[in-house]
Amino acid sequence: MAVTIQHVIPFENLGRADVPRVGGKNASLGEMVAHLAAQGVPVPPGFATTADAYWQYVDANGLRKPMADAIAELRAGHATLAETGSLLRRAFLGGQWPAETAAAIRTHYAALSQCAGRDAVDVAVRSSATAEDLPDASFAGQQETFLNIRGDDALLDACRRCYASLFTDRAISYRETKGFDHLKVALSVGVQLMVRSDVGGSGVMFSIDTETGFDKVAVITAAWGLGETVVQGAVDPDEYQVFKPLLANESLVPVLEKHLGSKTIKMIYASESGKSTRTVPTSKVERASYVLNDGEIVKLARWACIIENHYGCPMDIEWAKDGQTDALYIVQARPETVQSRKEAGTLRSYSLSDKGKVLVTGLSIGDAAVSGRVCILDSAKDIDRFVDGSILVTENTDPDWVPIMKRAAAIITDRGGRTSHAAIVSRELGLPAIVGTGNATQVLHDEQEITVSCAEGDTAFVYEGTAKIAIETLDIAAIPATRTQVMLNMGNPAAAFRWWRLPADGVGLARMEFVVSNHVKVHPMALVKYDQLQDVDAKREIDALTVGYADRTDYFVERLARGLSRIAAAFYPRPVIIRMSDFKTNEYANLVGGAQFEPHEENPMIGFRGASRYYSPRYREGFALECRAIKHLREQMGFDNVVVMIPFCRSIAEADKVLEVMAGNGLRRGENGLEVYVMCEIPSNVILAPAFAERFDGFSIGSNDLTQLTLGVDRDSEQLAGLFDEQDDAVKWMIGHVISAARDAGAKIGICGQAPSDHPDFAAFLVECGINSISVTPDSFIRVKQKVAEAEARKG
Repeated sequence: MAVTIQHVIPFENLGRADVPRVGGKNASLGEMVAHLAAQGVPVPPGFATTADAYWQYVDANGLRKPMADAIAELRAGHATLAETGSLLRRAFLGGQWPAETAAAIRTHYAALSQCAGRDAVDVAVRSSATAEDLPDASFAGQQETFLNIRGDDALLDACRRCYASLFTDRAISYRETKGFDHLKVALSVGVQLMVRSDVGGSGVMFSIDTETGFDKVAVITAAWGLGETVVQGAVDPDEYQVFKPLLANESLVPVLEKHLGSKTIKMIYASESGKSTRTVPTSKVERASYVLNDGEIVKLARWACIIENHYGCPMDIEWAKDGQTDALYIVQARPETVQSRKEAGTLRSYSLSDKGKVLVTGLSIGDAAVSGRVCILDSAKDIDRFVDGSILVTENTDPDWVPIMKRAAAIITDRGGRTSHAAIVSRELGLPAIVGTGNATQVLHDEQEITVSCAEGDTAFVYEGTAKIAIETLDIAAIPATRTQVMLNMGNPAAAFRWWRLPADGVGLARMEFVVSNHVKVHPMALVKYDQLQDVDAKREIDALTVGYADRTDYFVERLARGLSRIAAAFYPRPVIIRMSDFKTNEYANLVGGAQFEPHEENPMIGFRGASRYYSPRYREGFALECRAIKHLREQMGFDNVVVMIPFCRSIAEADKVLEVMAGNGLRRGENGLEVYVMCEIPSNVILAPAFAERFDGFSIGSNDLTQLTLGVDRDSEQLAGLFDEQDDAVKWMIGHVISAARDAGAKIGICGQAPSDHPDFAAFLVECGINSISVTPDSFIRVKQKVAEAEARKG
């Protein structure tokens, strides 16, 4: 009895179990069309040729023996990779379609065109090898994709070219490395209705943070035009980050990050004969605009959650926006294969010292650091010039670069985003990489000694010379549980996700001033009183930073809220205590436009700082922007785990004034669950602790300032450094007294000063006193946690 061969299958008749028939890519498309459309995830329709159709093409053209012979010659060293690939591609391109296969493709194409209401619809033609996109074969892009294909003949030709692309040099090399039998790998061709993203936009989305493995965010990249520029790393795309747990509440917009990419080029349809696409420069308006608005960002992130929940694992997803209808579509989805498979029980921490000057910055891929010599290559054909163990520097990479990348210690590119080829392959290889530097190939030179650091957050740095790199492996499983909460001190939003795996009880101190200085950069009063600003250079810089904002103060509010949101997200729903800005006047003056609005003080350390600024006419309007940012963070973004903390509050009268100003700006203690803490860093806070406890929900001891003001020692004085001792009996008396007073008043009390981080044994004293929480730097968390556990065991 003759076996009936199914040459073509519509997507809606496919599912995950059909990988052997149509490859991972097409099986996944079928799975989504069949099961996720009802949940509101739109996937353009299409069909797939089967593995059987591929083998029928091979046999009809007598290609099995030439394939086997060519591979044997390659393995015997009688032919080069390039000669073998060229020979096999020519053999496939010269083949003829079996009549029944060609007829089936034409029939399904006609049905797809009819469904779209057109005579000959334009389609995307993608390769899906039966070994591609499997858990142990995650290097996508080994075969070709052809866009804007229209008409029967053009479609059959594109399908033939897909077959031939199974034998590109990089695909052959990849299968040899993976140990796949070339004669057992078939190819399915996916034919999908084109989304007119050539006049819209497209990109890639991950349902997990690709650098840290933080599984509560979706990361989206976006560029104008067809998506190949993003995948190839030819463009620096926009990047958005969304906090997934809050997406269920449709009234919230939990967009943590919006980075505007340069997007200098885009791929569009080609009108000239013989070409289906072409790359053109983008307009100035396109470069200055985000591809997606907040509603679209949130919609895509919700779809990512639906897809992830359906597949049961983090996902790597491609999306497209139709510029004619503004409709969004999912065009591909496959399991994420790097972070989701990392060992969860350990955490490696890198720290650098003796760093040289910063030469180049870019997007950080991975979290490691390495030193080495530069090797700049213009083309993958220059592989013979590459010195093993060097740091590869180039404009951007594609699959042809993989053999070189495997031999590198690190990778640096001028172009590309977090979803570019260079980024994806670097993660696969476990290499630190810096992408989208813009100028690395111009600034660096061959044989130059440099240090590549991806260990400092989202921004990566290239330092001159060889820095000292310390690596610590943290065993998370060995961290003991404690009754006393151990929290983290944090300031850098870019590094927050690095520590999400630590079993911290939240963040005991998030420094707002760090976010203002590095994320916002502008003095708030320079935005409030922009028209009165006299510094022309500052005005010019503010104009550049606030492009797109009708009201410049919205820039401050949005940037500050988003920066803080990354810290709040990393530990949600555990409490994150955000200290309102605590710059000294000389530090405020260093912000853009700040000099005009700050007085000169002889001793800023005990001058116009903290609470005294918040109700002062000099800064009250600036503090209002800080309050707006916190209100936005809690109510519009949804981070109700945020606790507000007031620093350097000298008196009860001052406390009342600050609370009144906050209430006037929409932050009333007790409303919507808002808690307000006060820093305990002045002797008056200790002496009048019961009265402060009536006005605040908790205290956080700032041991640095409390030591300074208790002992009368300038903490910045080199001459008095020997006298500055947080473990002095007088300081310990102060700390013990306020802990007792707070507990008697029913207020929470913790410590966020440097003492427990610098002196883990100090934690034992705090436990004996009955403190509720200890907040420390991430790198000292485990040591302090162990000391707390030991102290609790002794205390019983």
